[in-house]
Amino acid sequence: MLRNIFIALSAVPLMLAVPADVLAQKKRPNILFIAIDDLKPEIGAYGSRMVKTPNIDRLAASGTVFMANYCQQAVCGPTRASLMTGMRPDHTKVYNMEVRMRNLNPGILTLPQHLWAQGYSTQGIGKVYDPRCVDEDIDKPSWSVPYYKTEDRYYARGFGEPVTGRYQSVAARQEAERYTKEAQAQGMSKQQVRQYLMDKVKPSVENADVPDNAYNDGANVLQAIDILGGLAKGDAPFFFAVGLAKPHLPFVAPKKYWDLYRREDMPVAKYQLMSKGGVDVSMHNSGEIRSYTDIAPLIRPETEKPYGVTIPEDKQRELLHGYFAAISYTDANVGRLLKALDSLGLRENTIVVLWGDHGWHLGDHNLWCKHSTFEQATRTPLIISAPGIRPSQTRSHSEFVDIFPTLCELTGSPIPGHLHGRSQVAVMKDPSKKVKDFSVSQYPRAIAKGTTLPAGHTSSKVMGYALRSGRYRYTVWMGNDWKSDMPFDASALIGQELYDYDTDPEERVNLAGSKANAAAQADMHAKMMSYFAEARSRSVAMKATSAGSSGR
Repeated sequence: MLRNIFIALSAVPLMLAVPADVLAQKKRPNILFIAIDDLKPEIGAYGSRMVKTPNIDRLAASGTVFMANYCQQAVCGPTRASLMTGMRPDHTKVYNMEVRMRNLNPGILTLPQHLWAQGYSTQGIGKVYDPRCVDEDIDKPSWSVPYYKTEDRYYARGFGEPVTGRYQSVAARQEAERYTKEAQAQGMSKQQVRQYLMDKVKPSVENADVPDNAYNDGANVLQAIDILGGLAKGDAPFFFAVGLAKPHLPFVAPKKYWDLYRREDMPVAKYQLMSKGGVDVSMHNSGEIRSYTDIAPLIRPETEKPYGVTIPEDKQRELLHGYFAAISYTDANVGRLLKALDSLGLRENTIVVLWGDHGWHLGDHNLWCKHSTFEQATRTPLIISAPGIRPSQTRSHSEFVDIFPTLCELTGSPIPGHLHGRSQVAVMKDPSKKVKDFSVSQYPRAIAKGTTLPAGHTSSKVMGYALRSGRYRYTVWMGNDWKSDMPFDASALIGQELYDYDTDPEERVNLAGSKANAAAQADMHAKMMSYFAEARSRSVAMKATSAGSSGR
């Protein structure tokens, strides 16, 4: 197994190696790092006229809003692994929630780990990494103090921890009590009982008249504010990561946030079909939302399509209502964090980074959730507010792998040479500039069982690489388990997509192969080949360096 030779094997020795005068510099900027689960750019700062996000909008008004930011893979664990390490999925090898990042890359370097080595206190609470993709300490090498767990005292009085970590309604508690007795009567273990509840008490939405801190995010933010108070008294600059779980499914939020919207105003997706001429493997069956107990009874065989999930319009409106309510609830929690920064006198010397880990399908293409290479799944919000940099919007391309080097430059920390991203500080200072011509996302698929494999293929594994540049998205679907760190193999190509967002923002027609768009496709294909060549070259260089290092 290859090891990343650029990594600190132990953060503590690195920490001790930092000169005392650096450790004493309180003027180095702090970082408040706000991770939001399943938040697409459906916020005011990105042009939404529907969703109410006054606090995030105020943050945007003081920072750089990256209008063309894209994730590396549209699902929680892989995209967070890439963001936190500055390395693309084909290096981290985290393509799903079944792989722990350091099992495959024992020495991989993370952003907080690197900053710890530069004299920062690094702390975190909530969902920053996906916990399934790291160790039980939420990646122990990343944190200068043990990762915080939600303390009971921060929940609203009389509530306690939500049912299965999600629900607070009376109905949910009654169901939980009934199913617990049922499971215990069957002789299930404590762990089996919990899983039984997770499967049985699982509505897709909840509108409950409860305090904000009845749910996990509200409790975590109150605890985070106390942690900030302690960090404000410390001598070292800090990197403090706060992860917010909403608007991830289920769409639960206190009633007052549901009351901000009218169900009849919900914008049901106009185009709920597969793209004309699209590639079958680009689609999925919206399996995540199908698992919710109030969705399955609504699915009718006579209306089902071979892709996505067909949900009645009234339920679509309820889901949209819930998603928007959960966003506004998240916005309120962001507002509390920003208010705490101000009240503690930290705002002027703190970089605030806010990001949503990927986009989300809301019925477009008949898809729900993420898990694709389309625009709605891959485009993500990214806002960075840094001391001394004027607020702006930029349409220059950026990616999550760029966050690591960007924060290094903003804090005066060395930028590790192995990172796949590029610092966006030049763009923050002058939004008319750009540091890259395109962004790349990817997503794994498999050729369906019973389907004949393409000639010469021995594997059903497929990877889609989507390159977004200017007005176009170009996606190549590579079969036979081909990855970008391998020599390019044209025979592995099983499908191509080309979308023009100037004329077709809903991706209704796949233009790949069209004579009228041959020049655009050729240009995008050349960019993709350039990306693959760079990825291959980087992989070869890292393997050579690693082999040389291990031979010493």
